[in-house]
Amino acid sequence: MSETHAETPRTRHNRQIAGWLFVCCLMVFGMVILGGVTRLTGSGLSMVQWDPIFGIVPPLDETEWNATFDLYRQSPEYRKINIGMDLDGFKNIYWFEYSHRVLGRTIGTVFLLPFLFFLARGWIERPCLPRFAAMFVLGGMQGLLGWFMVKSGLVDNPHVSQYRLTAHLGLAILIYAWMLHVALGLWFSADRHIAVTRGTRRYITLLTGLVFLTILSGGFVAGLKAGFAYNTFPLMDGHWVPEVIFMLDPVWRNFFENIATVQFDHRVLATLVFSSVLGLWLWSLRQPLSGPLRKALHVLMAVALLQVTLGISTLLLHVPVPLASMHQAGAMLVFTTLLYLNQRTRAE
Repeated sequence: MSETHAETPRTRHNRQIAGWLFVCCLMVFGMVILGGVTRLTGSGLSMVQWDPIFGIVPPLDETEWNATFDLYRQSPEYRKINIGMDLDGFKNIYWFEYSHRVLGRTIGTVFLLPFLFFLARGWIERPCLPRFAAMFVLGGMQGLLGWFMVKSGLVDNPHVSQYRLTAHLGLAILIYAWMLHVALGLWFSADRHIAVTRGTRRYITLLTGLVFLTILSGGFVAGLKAGFAYNTFPLMDGHWVPEVIFMLDPVWRNFFENIATVQFDHRVLATLVFSSVLGLWLWSLRQPLSGPLRKALHVLMAVALLQVTLGISTLLLHVPVPLASMHQAGAMLVFTTLLYLNQRTRAE
């Protein structure tokens, strides 16, 4: 059972720091969703240049817009995919990518300034400093990886590498997970953990890893635009297992470059996640669990059911942007709930 002790100055400071980290987590959550929208709308290669200092200022008049558009018209994406696009069409895709990049910079600012304030006030204990340093380093790496990803589409083949896209997504999820883990630890620093059996704790941890793997597989689906193929469920082209699943050589390439295999893998992993959540939830109904744990498991079941519904609907309706974005948000909610369970439980 969770037991809350009287609030002390240290506890109060920990919760204020946690509140700041929760805001940062919410922004990273939004960053992941906006990144997905940027990908879905084909906006990711609209900014062929990015000034890390003054790039936050967008084109302000028609002359600047025309100059920016001229740069884009020299890119492979315009010449091979969007040739004939007018300035208004360019503005539509530009604003998505611009917003994505500015939000990333804003997250860095919202993280750094309060961190310096808390550090100056002595509210952050010395043993905790490496945790915050890791967040800042990972954030910087994420920015570099984002540009490395975009560069893969600014060459002769105007398509972002699915490997770099998935790495960019995976690092964003890891940053989110680490930040939320630290925030929850600080928020509940004065509370006892919820005791569960060692087997239950291990099950929750493995399930969290499985969800992370499923999200990564979704990155490959997005990178290859595999969601626009095999828009039936549960069969794929009339088969449970597509006939072309191992058409590439060597075999390992199929798991990352074959549209049929990538979508099939995502279906299998998503089904395994849902089945695992359902099994955990059904088991919990017969156990004398604490109130907070039982509520968290009910939430997990609800968001998992919502996520499966969104995933199937997105596929059957040929990946409409709003629905696909909600599907990505659903994955984050499932992952978030499991991170909470990991933080709040401990083995007996």
